[in-house]
Amino acid sequence: MGMKKQKAIDAINNKGILLVYPIQNRSEPDSLWQNLYPRSKMRWEWDAGGNQKVADLWLMKEELSRSNKVVYAKWYQNRATFFSQETFANMLAYERTEAPMPHESTVILDALEMDSPLSTKQLKEVADLQGRYMESTYNRAMKPLWQRLLIVAYGEIEDSSFPSTAVGATKNIFEPLWEESLLISPEQAEKFLAKKLGTDSKFWKFAQKVRKQGEGR
Repeated sequence: MGMKKQKAIDAINNKGILLVYPIQNRSEPDSLWQNLYPRSKMRWEWDAGGNQKVADLWLMKEELSRSNKVVYAKWYQNRATFFSQETFANMLAYERTEAPMPHESTVILDALEMDSPLSTKQLKEVADLQGRYMESTYNRAMKPLWQRLLIVAYGEIEDSSFPSTAVGATKNIFEPLWEESLLISPEQAEKFLAKKLGTDSKFWKFAQKVRKQGEGR
């Protein structure tokens, strides 16, 4: 494993949660970019004159997602987010709820628990949500699955002209962490996360918001 990738894993484990890229170059919430390139302003430029660091981190994101050392999900405001394993297990316990989800969410989760990972194209076929007019319905179906960490991203799948994120059921892809989370009470998880992330953390405040939504409050 390269030094840069190990540095990324160490940063995720140290901080607990990190975005991949910063939001409008703000320091909060924290990101991998800021930990790896603290003196560089990030610009989305993919042409020949663009910043190679943006592309390098995009490729590293895919490698890290299937490293089994950290966990990747589209969690914070539906953005690419990395978790340390310990933080992920506690967040999974904290966000666990019996609240119902849209029918399409359940269909997608059932399919992933039978066969993981699947590509975006495959998931849309499973849920019968193909086509441009179904895009918003598909995104609404995926949102609670990502936010409750019932699904994770695990590498990429070549199923079109551009590689698609491979999505798997957390229960399948990270079974030990899933089992660990079942032994953590919501109270234990809350105490761990508040200490690890800090009570003023945007990640912690977002987690509390997701939980309230799951409780219907």
